[in-house]
Amino acid sequence: MSKVKMVALLLAGGQGSRLKLLTKKIAKPAVPFGGKYRIIDFALSNATNSGISDIAILTQYKPFELNTHLGIGAPWDFNKNAGGLRILSPYASESGGRWFTGTANAIYENIDFIDLLDPEYVLILSGDHIYKMNYKKLLKYHEEKKADCTIAAIEVPWDEASRFGILNTRENNQIYEFDEKPEEPKNNKASMGIYIFNWKMLKQYLIADEEDPESDNDFGKNIVPQMLNDGKKLFAFDFAGYWKDVGTVKSYWESNLDLIDEDNSLDIFDRSWRVYTNNLDLPPQFIDDSAEIDKALINEGCFISGKIKNSVLFSNVTVEEGAIVENSVLLSNCTIKENAKIYNSIIMEDVVISSDREIGSLDNNQVHLVSQDEEIVE
Repeated sequence: MSKVKMVALLLAGGQGSRLKLLTKKIAKPAVPFGGKYRIIDFALSNATNSGISDIAILTQYKPFELNTHLGIGAPWDFNKNAGGLRILSPYASESGGRWFTGTANAIYENIDFIDLLDPEYVLILSGDHIYKMNYKKLLKYHEEKKADCTIAAIEVPWDEASRFGILNTRENNQIYEFDEKPEEPKNNKASMGIYIFNWKMLKQYLIADEEDPESDNDFGKNIVPQMLNDGKKLFAFDFAGYWKDVGTVKSYWESNLDLIDEDNSLDIFDRSWRVYTNNLDLPPQFIDDSAEIDKALINEGCFISGKIKNSVLFSNVTVEEGAIVENSVLLSNCTIKENAKIYNSIIMEDVVISSDREIGSLDNNQVHLVSQDEEIVE
């Protein structure tokens, strides 16, 4: 197999338990987003737009729907004879079988695959963030700095900094300390979970980490701190665009509605940096004379007769006459019957909201997540 300069490894096995009903049956990267996409589409599209030809998806938790969505990678132009997309799952070996025990272990278990490609660099990505990034610029920065590892970083709100790995850097952006979810962070420069490593060096650290029975086998907790302790050159790459870790029900709701904001820097309508996905080939939306629409994303196959305001509707959604949907996200195939009122809510797939039912309120910041059998308020 011919040598490649950089291979991307996308970690897509997360359960995303804080998303509750949204990840009850599917992995977090497969959760629908933005009317027609899945969360994982953003990292995959970044890779395509960045000219990356080799990418491996590491799956684990309830992968069926994710694997179905990925297929052979055709929407992202990864269906190639040489290179392209591979799906890597946990497997049994001579010592038995187990799930990946951490982010570093997931890469360790696939060392043989990476060695077959023999890359100079590996790009580690997460499959559960919403953002656009040109990975070519990240690689160029890594090479210019002659770094052993480069970590993409973004400034997060101070009140959220303790949720992230925090990078403490010198004036030239060289990292001298990495704090994993500190109670009292020294700054708000957070790791985005995007790394470039020199493969030969990373391989040595992965093997040593695996041999340590006390290790959590995690990049943020173990690999990065150990490299710093050994005096390796680690740099932060500052990112200033839109980035969202959709880790909670409320952040999922907020980031969907962000797409309607005209000032949102993500801009899914940018034709120079497309977000690719599997298209369903549905008929066009139908907007009835009785419908009232104010600032909304409405996708294929929808039948709208009611009032829609500041909301995102996925495919095949029906909103009957007299119904009101405001500040809400309606997933595919759901039906809002006549005179129902939906505010500040996420309605899951295939749910039917009965006539005259009222969910949520505009008078508070609570978000209602509704399935056919359950309603959660956050």
